[in-house]
Amino acid sequence: MTTREEALAYGLTFANTYQDAPFRDTNWQLIRIKDSKKAFLWTYEKDGYINLNVKVDTEWRDFWRNAYASVIPGYHQNKEHWNTIILDGSVPDEDIKRMISESYDLVADSPKKRIYEAVKKIPSGHVATYGEIARMAGDKKMARAVGNALHKNPDPENIPCFRVVNAKGECSGSFAFGGPDAQAERLREDGVEVVEGRVDLKRYGWQYSE
Repeated sequence: MTTREEALAYGLTFANTYQDAPFRDTNWQLIRIKDSKKAFLWTYEKDGYINLNVKVDTEWRDFWRNAYASVIPGYHQNKEHWNTIILDGSVPDEDIKRMISESYDLVADSPKKRIYEAVKKIPSGHVATYGEIARMAGDKKMARAVGNALHKNPDPENIPCFRVVNAKGECSGSFAFGGPDAQAERLREDGVEVVEGRVDLKRYGWQYSE
């Protein structure tokens, strides 16, 4: 990804977004969220390259800056919460898209972001059900969405989706964790007893309380 057109087109693939040029200087082209009108992607040309400004979780801010010389503190924005990506061809497309996606989640306060934050709260040695994570994320009816979000977990090391089981305490029977028994093995390593693919929720089940 090296052009403004590519970046804007990708930004518009997210739900309820639109393109805007709010300043007299048309060099600045933004993608905003319709309901709030907040921008999650800023594009502009500077020093011969298209630059993107994206919002970033403070836990990832310095990771991206250290990973790529072309990811720097946000130009003309709060440098604690925004990064600038210089589209000079040195940052892989998949990482550019990941940073744009994370910016959208942060600005939109999307259900997916709330799901990931809920999963992070599950303590070691415990599990939570999809329904419990949905409740924590603000809608107890979206248990299916929890499963979909965890299947696309962008950061397995920090979002311990292996600690999420179904309402019966059963582990996933799919290869979502690298093999049919991988989730059970991860749970055992975490101190949770798994018998025939099932966890005793009375013993290991966790519910969040403020």
